[in-house]
Amino acid sequence: QVQLVESGGGLVQPGGSLRLSCVVSGTILSTNDMAWYRQVPGKERELVAGISSGSGIFTNYADSVKGRFTISRDNAKNTVYLQMNSLKPEDTAVYYCRSILGRNVYWGQGTQVTVSS
Repeated sequence: QVQLVESGGGLVQPGGSLRLSCVVSGTILSTNDMAWYRQVPGKERELVAGISSGSGIFTNYADSVKGRFTISRDNAKNTVYLQMNSLKPEDTAVYYCRSILGRNVYWGQGTQVTVSS
């Protein structure tokens, strides 16, 4: 059974940083494309960043986070990260980790990030 568990969310002031982690079990992480999404109440879940399987050579980012967020993966630790710098109030959301392997898509339970002074 594939499970994704996010952590690292919390309350941070504007301009601050957080690093989210997503620990994956039940699958070989290196074979999965991974991504982070976020969602605020009343809006659709949106892609924040994605990283290709294997060593993660290919990454992509939402325009709103380019230059501020970095996605990375450590297959040996079964973990995907999202380093978030220069956080803004509009980054406030529940952040979700997602894995894709073929037709199989799995989601974590989410972690709340609140950016406020």
